[in-house]
Amino acid sequence: MTRLRVLVADDEPVARRGLKKLLAAEPDVEVVGEARDGREAVASIRQLKPDLVLLDVQMPELDGIGVVRELDGKDLPGIIFVTAYDRYAIAAFDVHAVDYVLKPIQAKRFAAALERARGRLQRERPADLVDRIERLLTDYGRAGNTPDRIVVRSGSTTFFVKLEDIQWLEASGNYVRLHTPARDPRALVRETLAHLAEWLPPNFLRVHRSAIVNLDAVAEVRTLPSGDGEIALKTGARVALSRRHVADLHARVGHPK
Repeated sequence: MTRLRVLVADDEPVARRGLKKLLAAEPDVEVVGEARDGREAVASIRQLKPDLVLLDVQMPELDGIGVVRELDGKDLPGIIFVTAYDRYAIAAFDVHAVDYVLKPIQAKRFAAALERARGRLQRERPADLVDRIERLLTDYGRAGNTPDRIVVRSGSTTFFVKLEDIQWLEASGNYVRLHTPARDPRALVRETLAHLAEWLPPNFLRVHRSAIVNLDAVAEVRTLPSGDGEIALKTGARVALSRRHVADLHARVGHPK
């Protein structure tokens, strides 16, 4: 392979610029495109057919794992996952020999992952990568690999919010606000509530189109004459319960009073 055609897929413009800067130092690399979310990444991969994709794990619309699931084996390029989830990297990526780099990205680690990806693209059959990725996806979907925290990026700062500290999650435009006892105003993630609902553990329940609650934080549930309801949390916060989710809550914690 004389020239490595690379697609950069990350929802954060700053992250994409950083990755492109690192790639610019590689004389055999050509950046053929960028993607700002998972759906755009799938379309770009199918259209541009890059040799390699730098694929962020946590993206809106469709995450990095979802991007791979959307692609047929014949469309799957080389993948370097970009992730802030070190637990995933240890428990899944390493086990299945899938390349990854951790955020914040270090130039030396990135160069090593890129060099390893070059070697694999030259010597491996596409079927080998597909097989390893499929095993990764199987493990990724198991409960044991569910993250115990959410990564929050605020400007140049990256920090983590433990799931056990989250009382409820609230849709806020293109973001989701994480409500915790600390009430950190920075606790916003660029994500959809629907996607978070797919992987959050069972003690988190969707109760409204704009809200998910941690059932461990619930103190009281009341129904209203309209058929909707209201959830009181142990902290005193109140969350709307829509009638379409009343039955779900009933099944999980008993009949609202």
